[in-house]
Formats: sequence, structure tokens, C-alpha cells
Amino acid sequence: METIRLMHAKLHRVRVTEANLEYMGSITIDADLIEKVGILPLQEVQIVNVTNGNRLSTYVFPGEAGTGRICINGAAAHLCDPGDIVIIIAYEERDRTDVLRNGHQAKVLVADENNRCQQFFFQNVRPYQNKIEFSSSQPVNSQSDFVTLNYSATQLTNENCSI
Repeated sequence: METIRLMHAKLHRVRVTEANLEYMGSITIDADLIEKVGILPLQEVQIVNVTNGNRLSTYVFPGEAGTGRICINGAAAHLCDPGDIVIIIAYEERDRTDVLRNGHQAKVLVADENNRCQQFFFQNVRPYQNKIEFSSSQPVNSQSDFVTLNYSATQLTNENCSI
């Protein structure tokens, strides 16, 4: 069995509301936000700071629902300041063959300036006519909102590298 990590949840462009260096670690996130995308308390997340380029991993504490709170705690507070725009990504381990056969779905929430849900959509990987198809209910780029790749049950192939 080959295990791969896939994004299963993303909070896109949330704004850091606090940075608490004295707390023992983690990130505190408004409970409404983590519930919407399916991130669990204590789950590991990657934080990508759009404002300054820093990346870090930590774990989630649920914050008070409806507050829009995004508080970076502990040593990670050196890497994010209040007002910074961040992307918070949660991954899950999946059996690659299972993904190729049955697909995978990720939830994405795009936040407004107050960390409220501005957009919510799904991104999917699914088998389709002996190929693997990526689709998004929101456009991924200006050319297309899906990509189809050839695959076998055990291996993805790219027979033609020209685009």
C-alpha cells in the first residue's frame, strides 16, 4: 500500500487577528471556520503566510464561534503578525490506489477581510474513463477549471508533456 498526503481542507486568505508569543503553541481558529471545512481540534495544519512568505506547521485549537479569531500562538507568533494574510491547509493520508479508484474531495473556504466565509467550494480528484480528473466548483485558472490525466490503478502516467 502506497500512502499519499492530499489536501482535504483549506482556509484561504484568512487574516491573523492575534499573535500570542506567551501561549504554549498552536493556532486558535474560529470554530465556525474549522467546522465548515472539516478541520478537527488538535489536527496538524500547515500555515502559509501570504504577507511575508513564512511557512510553518502547528496544531489547531477551536476558538469562539463567530468571532473570526485567528490567533497564532507560541513560537510561531514570531512568524506571523496581526493583519497578515495566511492560508491554512489540512492534509490527510490516503491510500493512493483508493484515491485512483474512488477519488478524493477537499473543502475550500475563501475568507473576507473579517474572516467570514466569502466563498465555499469543493475541489475533486475522481476517476473518469480510465483517467484521473481534477475539478473545482470555482475556476482554478483562466484557461480551465478541470484537468484530466491518464492513469492506471497503480501508476499515473504522462505520455505527452506538451501543453
